[in-house]
Order: sequence, then structure tokens, then C-alpha cells
Amino acid sequence: MSEQPAQSSTITVSGALRSPEWIVNPGLLPYPEAVAFMEDRAAKIAAGEADEMVWLVEHPPIYTAGTSAKDEDLVDRRFPVFATGRGGQYTYHGPGQRVGYVMLDLTRRKKDVRAFVHDLEEWLIQTLALFNVKGERREGRVGIWVARGNREDKIAAIGVRVRRWVTFHGVSLNVDPDISHFDGIVPCGIREHGVTSLADLGITASMADVDVNLKAAFRAVFGDMHT
Repeated sequence: MSEQPAQSSTITVSGALRSPEWIVNPGLLPYPEAVAFMEDRAAKIAAGEADEMVWLVEHPPIYTAGTSAKDEDLVDRRFPVFATGRGGQYTYHGPGQRVGYVMLDLTRRKKDVRAFVHDLEEWLIQTLALFNVKGERREGRVGIWVARGNREDKIAAIGVRVRRWVTFHGVSLNVDPDISHFDGIVPCGIREHGVTSLADLGITASMADVDVNLKAAFRAVFGDMHT
């Protein structure tokens, strides 16, 4: 079992709310534990009982099915499959991939889910730019893409849920995962394009390096945070 954020420092909040917390979870966190934590935290944020939060985690190898997932896109059930309430289709999570769960109160920001997703995209694009990687949006395709000659590969995925105007779930960025693990699904239902990672692009970066750049880019897009 992996550690989750300390109950004393991240769940109970006294006095004025600050926004948002930035927590890095050590080790590999079982996916059901992550979902349970997010559900609880989002409810507390909506009730004014907890801070907004960005939670960086890694999971053991799993496939998750969003609300638009199609049975035929699960090609090989080689890892556990979890149905989840986030938007989107099938996604892989595993070691070497940084998952960022973003729990923000849009009533305190802007009640616009489309604008929030655009900001998540911008967060990833600016993070990649700090590694001299040009990440791009593509019309009709979710996530962030990298042009590679005659093809385009996906380097980051996005899937969110909003309840009572509080966001949860979030993004995943491929740092150095086993790319072959994506072969068990049709990622996000897109068959004609591939998957890449920072390592696949020839960039050697530790997860700590990625976290530093994620934090800098998050501050640029969403504003300040506390730790």
C-alpha cells in the first residue's frame, strides 16, 4: 500500500482557505485509493472544508475506462481495468508516467469547464516547452501531441470530472513508461496515431525534474500554490 497525503496536513484545514496545495505522493498508488481520496477531497472543497489541491502520483499498470469507452477498444486485458467517472475513453496508467490530479473550485475561478480543459492543455504544453518539446493541441483529438516527421504521437492525456463545480481527475504525462503497455488498448479511441514519452523522444528526465517543471508551468497558467 502506498502512502497517501498525511491526514493532518492535507485533509483538515482550519481558518481561511488557501489555494491550492501541491502534494507529491511517493511510490505506486493503487488506483481505487486515488479515486476514493479524490471523491472525498472534492466534496470537502465544495463544502468549503478543504483547500484546492494538485496531487501528483504514479500508479501500478492499469487501464481505466472513461464514460465514452467502447468495448472494442480494450484489445488485451493484460492489466486490471477500472471504470471511472471521468470523461474520455480508455487510458493506460503505470510506472514512469506522471499523473496529475487537479482538484480546483471553479466557483472561485471561472465556471467554464471548456476553459478549464484548455488551461490543463496549456499546463502540459508549457511543461513540455521547458524540456524543449513542442506539445500541440489537435482539433477533434483529446490530449497533447508531438509531431514526428510523417506521424504524430500522443505524449499526454486529459480526462476530467466536475461535481458541484469542483474538478477532479486530471492529466497524465508520459515520462518513461513501458510504451508497449499501451498496446492493450486503443488509447482514447484513436487508432491512426501512436504514443510517445519524454524518454522515447531522447530526453532523460527524472520524475523530480518533471515535477519541478509541472509546478512552474502550473503557476504560470493557474496562479500560485502553497506546499
